[in-house]
Amino acid sequence: MSIANSIGTGASVLDQYGREESRGVQGDELGKDQFLTLLVTQLNNQDPLSPQENGEFIAQLAQFSTVEGIETLNTSMESLLSGYQSSQALQASSLVGRKVIVPTDKAMVNTSEGVKGQLALPQSSSNVYVNVMDDKGSLVTRVNLGAQDAGMHDFVWDGTDSSGNIMPPGRYKFEAQASIDGENKQLATLLPANVDSVSLGNGAGGQMTLNVAGLGSINLSDVYSISQ
Repeated sequence: MSIANSIGTGASVLDQYGREESRGVQGDELGKDQFLTLLVTQLNNQDPLSPQENGEFIAQLAQFSTVEGIETLNTSMESLLSGYQSSQALQASSLVGRKVIVPTDKAMVNTSEGVKGQLALPQSSSNVYVNVMDDKGSLVTRVNLGAQDAGMHDFVWDGTDSSGNIMPPGRYKFEAQASIDGENKQLATLLPANVDSVSLGNGAGGQMTLNVAGLGSINLSDVYSISQ
């Protein structure tokens, strides 16, 4: 029997050669140690009058090399993935305490400092503005930007209401709109958020998440930019 014919039934082959079941393979997997054991056992038990052909022996050695190469590759990939996750965790942890710019319409605002955001305008508009609302949905004030060309545009809210009174710190919503083709269109906004902590992803494909004030958890890949 050749090794190629024994792949997938490694446990039964080892048993018939007097090996303990605990040394057999599980399922259909055949490791390099079991492969080498089968090869040596086959050579020891071959018919002296009809030895194995050179071509078949070389093919089996090639199989052994392939199995060993796959195991080495798996080990290398696991090591590489572990190193990547450690590097990603280190980079993400450096964001704790800093501000990141993320796509959202809500932000925790220290009204004594105000807040600076951005909006995305898909095409030119004669009237662009941002409604600022408190956490209860009441309109606080409106930031008028007037006519603007298509592109990214900054807007600033100084933390005051329409009467010039300083508002209390807290979470506010920013609803950007523009007049386009005679209709008011809602626009996507980017706002700053403070990073409170970082959560490590679970499993090989787990993604790093940032826990940001007022927003909860967001994926690291969703961060648009990092503030100074």
